[in-house]
Amino acid sequence: MKFFSFRFIFKSIVAIVLLLALCCAAFYFAIYTGAFGEIPSLPELKGKRNSTASEVYTADGVLLTRYYIQDRTNIDYNDISKDLIAALIATEDVRFYEHRGVDFRSLLRVFVKTLLLGDADSGGGSTLSQQLAKNLYPRQQHRHFSTLINKVREMIVANRLESIYSKEEILELYMNTVPMGGNIFGMERAAEVFFGSTARSIRTEDAAVLVGMLKANTTYNPIRNPGKAVERRNFVLRQMTKNGHLPKSVSDSLQGLPLTLNVKKRQVTNSLAPYFTEQLRQELVKWCASQKKEDGQPYNLYTDGLKIYTTIDSRIQRQAELAVKSQMSRLQRLFFQHWRGANPWGSNTGVISSAIRQSKRYKRLSAAGLSESEIMKEFRKPVPMRVFTWSGTAKKTMTPLDSVRYYQRFLNTGLISIAPGTGHIKAWVGGINFDFFKYDHVLSKRQAGSTFKPIVYAAAIQKGIDPCRYFENKRITYPQYENWSPQNSSGGYGGKYTMKGALSHSVNTISAQIILRTGIRPTVALAHRLGIESDIPEVPSIALGSAALSLFEMVNAYTVFANHGRLVKPLYITSITDSRNNVLLQQQSSVSRQALSPQNAAIMLELLKGVIDEGSANDLRKKYGLGMEIAGKTGTTQNQADGWFIGITPDLITGVWVGAEHPAVHFRTLEYGQGARTAMPVWANFMLNLGRQNAFSGYRFSRFDGISQDLKARLDCPSFIPDEPEAEPTEEVKPKKESFFKRIFKKGLGIFKKKKKEEPADEQTPKTEKKK
Repeated sequence: MKFFSFRFIFKSIVAIVLLLALCCAAFYFAIYTGAFGEIPSLPELKGKRNSTASEVYTADGVLLTRYYIQDRTNIDYNDISKDLIAALIATEDVRFYEHRGVDFRSLLRVFVKTLLLGDADSGGGSTLSQQLAKNLYPRQQHRHFSTLINKVREMIVANRLESIYSKEEILELYMNTVPMGGNIFGMERAAEVFFGSTARSIRTEDAAVLVGMLKANTTYNPIRNPGKAVERRNFVLRQMTKNGHLPKSVSDSLQGLPLTLNVKKRQVTNSLAPYFTEQLRQELVKWCASQKKEDGQPYNLYTDGLKIYTTIDSRIQRQAELAVKSQMSRLQRLFFQHWRGANPWGSNTGVISSAIRQSKRYKRLSAAGLSESEIMKEFRKPVPMRVFTWSGTAKKTMTPLDSVRYYQRFLNTGLISIAPGTGHIKAWVGGINFDFFKYDHVLSKRQAGSTFKPIVYAAAIQKGIDPCRYFENKRITYPQYENWSPQNSSGGYGGKYTMKGALSHSVNTISAQIILRTGIRPTVALAHRLGIESDIPEVPSIALGSAALSLFEMVNAYTVFANHGRLVKPLYITSITDSRNNVLLQQQSSVSRQALSPQNAAIMLELLKGVIDEGSANDLRKKYGLGMEIAGKTGTTQNQADGWFIGITPDLITGVWVGAEHPAVHFRTLEYGQGARTAMPVWANFMLNLGRQNAFSGYRFSRFDGISQDLKARLDCPSFIPDEPEAEPTEEVKPKKESFFKRIFKKGLGIFKKKKKEEPADEQTPKTEKKK
């Protein structure tokens, strides 16, 4: 028994304790020196700053969107409610002002009550400083002892934080970093999202809800689980009373109140102008990379809290989106009826195969190494999905192949509106729904159709061709251009048109004559001077709109006609500031240059007025009753694949394009598919409803600047002269044969008259001789 003497047992225990202590010290030293991941240094912690979302504002002060990795709005300590701080300390760290980052009494309590006695409600051992360390440096996964390693690591970081920051600064950092569920971070954003409030003005009971969420932000989320959120809120209120922060009577009263939410969460995909903000995001990322901060690092759009101020007007943008929704849903119903029982792509299977290969699913499966047959097998498996309808998002189970076919049946659109004098973009609608159709049709390139004709006519006028010159409306074959023989869409020929008449009625045969008389190269050169940057083929068919151009480019080109010949570069960012409101970029006016003489621009504006007053866009007066002066042009491409309308008013230049994702999908008839029936109604609805808003009531009867008397005289000519009718051949009329008795009567009457005339003549002869 000597072997098991007391001294031996004591020494063994001491040795084990020392060994454990040594192991713990070695374990701690390994963590401290970064063996399990680098521990942030004091300088790094001193410079630690929370990421802040960048915000985009409209010209009228409306928040359009936020760009962020973590949806956060940082605040100062003085902007935090005392009740919010009291609730946090009473619930999460009652000895916050007593420890230096690690509360060993709380750790002992956790060990005894939680681990030994199994009391799950005894609370956690982590201080606010340790929680802050976890928020700033998320936990890492290790092969063994992950929880223990992360806990020790957080203790070390918490101690370092306490050595650098004051208690108030730690509370400020904590309030700005704490995760509140989803992608929401910080108490300021949480107060706004759940209660439409701020961290400064939040009510006591609502502050208790937010603090209660810290234990488990999904379980105690007041939107998802309001009952559990109320239970946790009341626990926090009792803790506040227990620790002397709230009188019991007030606590009891607040615990009896119902949960009252005022949800203000912003969803980027459902915000105003999503196509615009996405295009803006891509450009801002590049801009930030080229701009350096004081520390020499480039700006980060998602973390540096920039404020971007744009030219978009939320009121104009809203009316543009409403017009698109109203008219495109109507047009889609008509399109479905038009193709009922048939595929709009007909026998062109390439439409579907092309759409499959462009889909994210196909690219993902292909990147995973699946063969073509394996990919198509996956495309034929039914899966649950959300699909777009004009009545709202619908949940359906369908194959990805059927989904591709479904979306190829939809017509899409693009709309952009620019203030002519400044070049400020006021509205940007890139499609019918950003969630389901990401492709921006303000920037996509499609054949321009007859909307390119004004550029052809402007080049002719610039060359000196008289706008009152008459051109024969006849079909001509041009052998030098592979027997090109343009036809009129109406099939009608004959008569002579001036430029105004030919442009108003979109006469193809005359546009062809004009471009060949002017020259193809001068026409292309002018198009580029008008701001069109896309390549334009030097072929005569561009006179009919065969060039693929974007709506953005075309509307920009039309601004020249309204700006006395000056091209104004489109502008959509007026200024950018940093998180401290220092101005990083300021630009109120656009760059401009003379692209066309003022006189020729005025002539073009008069010609384009004719399209509305007597031509293809006359419905703007007759059907929609628009009273402002309008100049513009409709456009329709081959097989009605694209419908266009670009309208100029004294206040806005707005262009609309309508068509399917693939040009092979279109209306079968010109009656339904022409630009005057697809794109122009969107434009008309937009301008009609915009003029009904009090802020824009002046748009309803606005007028262009008048033109000189000389210019009026120069344009004073009939738009159309019909062909003179050919004289019909006349037949010789033979006299009717008279009867025998009628001839005898006339002969006798003649002898009698002759005798009567001879008698007076004899009496007058002497008088005559006497005169002689």
